[in-house]
Amino acid sequence: MTFLSVVQEHFWGFLRATGMTLQLTSVSLVLAVVIGLVFAFMKLSDNRLANLIANAYIGLTRGLPLIVQLMFLYFGISSIVVLSSFWAGTLALALHAGGYVAEIIRGAIQNIDRGQTEAARSIGMSRSKTMRLIILPQAFRRAIPSLGNQFIIGLKDSSLVAYLGVPELYSNAMTAAAANYKPLETYLVAGSYYLVLVVAFTFLVNKLEVKLSPHRQEASR
Repeated sequence: MTFLSVVQEHFWGFLRATGMTLQLTSVSLVLAVVIGLVFAFMKLSDNRLANLIANAYIGLTRGLPLIVQLMFLYFGISSIVVLSSFWAGTLALALHAGGYVAEIIRGAIQNIDRGQTEAARSIGMSRSKTMRLIILPQAFRRAIPSLGNQFIIGLKDSSLVAYLGVPELYSNAMTAAAANYKPLETYLVAGSYYLVLVVAFTFLVNKLEVKLSPHRQEASR
């Protein structure tokens, strides 16, 4: 059984699994951005308790292997609150990526010139309005390359959710390899699917980065 024969035999199975991988990745990354924003603000806060909680969360999520976090959520929290394998995996991916996203957003916010905040406050804008209308849009533009890299890492990290029984791309590859006794060819096919997804995602991130580039926006005015 050659590479092409594996593709032909398992094409629709891999395609469905790719859809699950994209669903898992997209939901977890949206949640990761929300979580990252919350903990970035907590770390930037003047409240010492908020700082402590944010530092503890970021330290744990970045210090513990993702597979440990996956197993903890699935077997630990699920013993109290019943979670499906999809949502346990999604939440673990989101919490894991959220620690990195928090640091990316925090760094981007701190790189904005403080004079902009002072100017906005001097004309009567509230702190929240200044952050929402002036600081965050610029911070997100600056954070796009780093966030894009983190999202690509999240896409590849989603393969670990196979160990929770989620029928995503890597899980499908393991099942197919066990059935056809051609693990090399089967995993090469799975790797090809991942490579296509990563290339497509990289292309979209690069296009978004160019579109939102401050130099391009200034030239269009």
